[in-house]
Amino acid sequence: MQIVVNNLIVSYQKSGAGPVAVLLHGWADTHHTFDSLLADLEKHYTVIRIDLAGFGGSQPPKKSFNLLDYANFVRDTLQKIFIMPNDITLLIGHSNGGAIAIKAVSKGILKPKKLVLIASAGVREDSIRKSTVRTLAKVGKVATIMLPSKYKNSIRKNFYNKIGSDYLIAENMQGTFKKIVSEDIRHDAEKIAIPTLLIYGELDMATPTLYGQFLQQSIEGSTLTVIQNADHFVHQSYYDDVYKLIREFDKS
Repeated sequence: MQIVVNNLIVSYQKSGAGPVAVLLHGWADTHHTFDSLLADLEKHYTVIRIDLAGFGGSQPPKKSFNLLDYANFVRDTLQKIFIMPNDITLLIGHSNGGAIAIKAVSKGILKPKKLVLIASAGVREDSIRKSTVRTLAKVGKVATIMLPSKYKNSIRKNFYNKIGSDYLIAENMQGTFKKIVSEDIRHDAEKIAIPTLLIYGELDMATPTLYGQFLQQSIEGSTLTVIQNADHFVHQSYYDDVYKLIREFDKS
């Protein structure tokens, strides 16, 4: 489905019935990243999956977006389909979608009852980043680890040395990418006062479990679960585990 939001064509999907669950994908991804979870989630929730501006079926923003711009974009999109900020039961974000969710909740732009962060990005720790880049370089995977699998093989040989191949995957989003990767959301996370579940993959090199530990320390009362043998796309490879964690968290 497509609508026009602030003069941008925006693609979204709505399915299921019940309390509202809003799902936000990561950088260079689309709403399809949550396909594995959809069948189970829509048994209990009205599931809203949005293609963030610049990805999937949604037009790129006319200016470079930062996390706050994306938070406002999500709110405006939801309001266009008659879902208000406090109508959301679960706000679920993967990778950069998690960083957007943190920004939106901390600023009161979205007011979900509960927050689920899956391999959330937004922690900017130079020493961790440098270590990760060195490790990935040894196996030829620099900066592709956060991208959907369909992109990896075609761009690994062309990656940029420091910033990564995200430019190659979304060349018209360079300004937005620079803004996004310069923001650290830990201070925003400290302002979150709703129940929060953090899910990370043990083998995730893009957003390592240490990021989850940082966020757990920042978000009072939050819970961190690390799924063994899972990578950055833990919600796809271990979707049963992730779904069960979400349901148990929502019912608690």
